[in-house]
Amino acid sequence: MAAFRIDLIARYLRPHRKNLLFGAIALVVVNVLSVTIPMEVKNIVDDLREGFSIGNVLKQALWIICLATSMGLARLLSRQLVFGVGRQVEVELRQRLFDHMLTQDPGWVQEIGSGEVISRATSDVENIRRLLGFTILSLTNTVLAYCFTLPAMISIDPWLTLAAIALYPVMLGTVGLFGGKMVKQRKRQQEALANLSELIQEDLSGISAIKIYGQEESESKAFNQLNNNYRDSAIGLARTASTLFPLLQGISSISLLLIIAIGSGQLERGVLSIGGLIALILYVERLVFPTALLGFTLNTFQVGQVSLQRIEDLLKRKPEIQDPKEPKSIDNKLLGKLEAKNLTIKYEDSSRNILDGLSFIINPGELVAIVGPIGCGKTTLARALGRMVNVPKNQLFLDGHDVVDLRLKDLRKNVAFVPQEGYLFTNTLEENLRYGDPEASNQRVEASAIQASLMDDIKGFPDGFKTLVGERGITLSGGQRQRTALGRALLVKSPVIVLDDALASVDNKTASLILASIRKQTNRTILMISHQLSAAAACDRILVIDEGRLVQQGSHADLIKVDGTYKRLWEREKAVEQLDKVA
Repeated sequence: MAAFRIDLIARYLRPHRKNLLFGAIALVVVNVLSVTIPMEVKNIVDDLREGFSIGNVLKQALWIICLATSMGLARLLSRQLVFGVGRQVEVELRQRLFDHMLTQDPGWVQEIGSGEVISRATSDVENIRRLLGFTILSLTNTVLAYCFTLPAMISIDPWLTLAAIALYPVMLGTVGLFGGKMVKQRKRQQEALANLSELIQEDLSGISAIKIYGQEESESKAFNQLNNNYRDSAIGLARTASTLFPLLQGISSISLLLIIAIGSGQLERGVLSIGGLIALILYVERLVFPTALLGFTLNTFQVGQVSLQRIEDLLKRKPEIQDPKEPKSIDNKLLGKLEAKNLTIKYEDSSRNILDGLSFIINPGELVAIVGPIGCGKTTLARALGRMVNVPKNQLFLDGHDVVDLRLKDLRKNVAFVPQEGYLFTNTLEENLRYGDPEASNQRVEASAIQASLMDDIKGFPDGFKTLVGERGITLSGGQRQRTALGRALLVKSPVIVLDDALASVDNKTASLILASIRKQTNRTILMISHQLSAAAACDRILVIDEGRLVQQGSHADLIKVDGTYKRLWEREKAVEQLDKVA
């Protein structure tokens, strides 16, 4: 069981204290009226022994109807206010969580798992909503019910009151025993449903692979197993519930029988009136529901406490990469000069420096290729330029500004990063291109598509720019997805564009045309990280990285004359091309 954190609960409820106060007042009114009505019934029944008057009975009946109506309205108001607080906290907390997750590093989401994050943002938030809505209302109502009802019952007959509530501990124990089991079964049902949903989502995303490898039957069997698991968990929960509620009704009936049995003797002795016995029966029935609900309420309270702590742990998590405490403002438009001074980066789980003393200068408007063997640190350099990884101070500069001193928003606005797997949203092609600048004109969108050599493809689509790309751009080819991501980056007019193998799915000729188009129509600094040396050969300069170090730099013509890493990579690429031609 989670530690009781009244401070956390109070912090979440504090902004809504006004509604809670009115809800509590309404709940007090409900309980006062709940005690008053049986007492009025008692007085009416006892008065009837002295004489019957139709006018008097109607008058008293109307009075009870007014009390019952007032009680119903007060109960409705209390539920709306208190449950409304829970719903409002749910909405605010979910928004707060989403905004907080947007500040986190991409690597953290991959490390913790998107499923875990979604679970906290959905199931845990719902548990907190129940804690702050249902649980508070139920606990408060139970306390008020006993505080008001027991004194009224004792005033009628203390011993009969004791006999009436003698079985309530048994009822509470039964609820506690079954309630804990039902919480676990409900959790298993939710997990089974989550597994079922995850398989559906995964299979819909990978439907092409399923078709290619003919795995429809295998996936159907996997779905059948998960579907049966969900059915079994749902049936188990239903069986427990269908066992518990008849038991509670049986215990409640025994309690009423005790009242009638003992009360009959009290009536014969003249100690108790008929009206008093009826009032006691009404009071006992009034206490049955909050008593039975108390076990569920305590279980919900415990689950909510665990979820509350899980959410707090998530909210306390600070991103590793943050804005500087005193960020430098960028007053003038940046030109796009990049400079590294002994740039050294090492990941926590790595035994070596990914980038080891890297130094270079890239001038504004220059087209520079970064090449090297797999794992040499090219992608880390690309991510460092946008501070997607931690960068040491005084080692990487943009137009003379230390990137560590700039606001992340300002830096990333001026350095457009295009990864190899450019993520496309489930929207139209036009909206994906416009994602970096939602207010961009149609002319700018079209211009970015032309620069990315995407216009011929768009003209071939029946809906043109309004073509839906599907989930993750599934309706587009790999090259079309990459060029769409490139067009999106070109639209924002950043002075620096970093292409991290962003043209890997495009042939060398098209890649060269795209680079030439970008250079012709813009004067941006372009850093092209690529394994396509044929495309890199057209760049102004080539930086060759090996094991995190800058081992060569120069034009293609100069580097090909020297025995070294670049020449070996070039010869290997040409050999592969020859093999492909033979094949």
